[in-house]
Amino acid sequence: MSKITSQSTSTARPRKARQSAPPSKPTAAASGSLSIRPVRRGDLNAVIEIDAMVTGIAKLDYWNSLYRRYADAVATGQHFLVATISDEVVGFVIGEVRDWEFGSPPCGWVFAIDVRPDARLGGTATSLLQAICQGFRKAGVSKVRTLLSRDNTLILSFFRSQGMMIGPFIPLEMDLEP
Repeated sequence: MSKITSQSTSTARPRKARQSAPPSKPTAAASGSLSIRPVRRGDLNAVIEIDAMVTGIAKLDYWNSLYRRYADAVATGQHFLVATISDEVVGFVIGEVRDWEFGSPPCGWVFAIDVRPDARLGGTATSLLQAICQGFRKAGVSKVRTLLSRDNTLILSFFRSQGMMIGPFIPLEMDLEP
């Protein structure tokens, strides 16, 4: 599985970091219309800020690495999309088509999806997921998967509301000695 961690894949996120502020105060940009587009270099600081709001950790090197790997890579089945309202980045999604991993036919994998806590409940994450799934369909796949921490009820509820359910694989792990 990928090393990408986010709202959808984190197992190391501190429990209190997942407890975000209620989305009762929409951003100033909330009056604009939502747009989904590929990430641009100038979006990276906003993506890092959104991730830090949710995880409690600013990961500059990590996000720069993801940008280099996923930006402008749609031709290879990789997607890094942002959601904007009035030119303000309010969310992002990252994923790719994986071929024959674990014996599975090619399918789309969502590795990261997140929305600013003050911009949630407006359909942004749903729009991001639909956009990346459209990219997966264009690549010829008919299934999408993700992996998440079992105690991350917020993102579990989101994915379940989108029609996702438990898949046929069982994640296994072990600690490595230093």
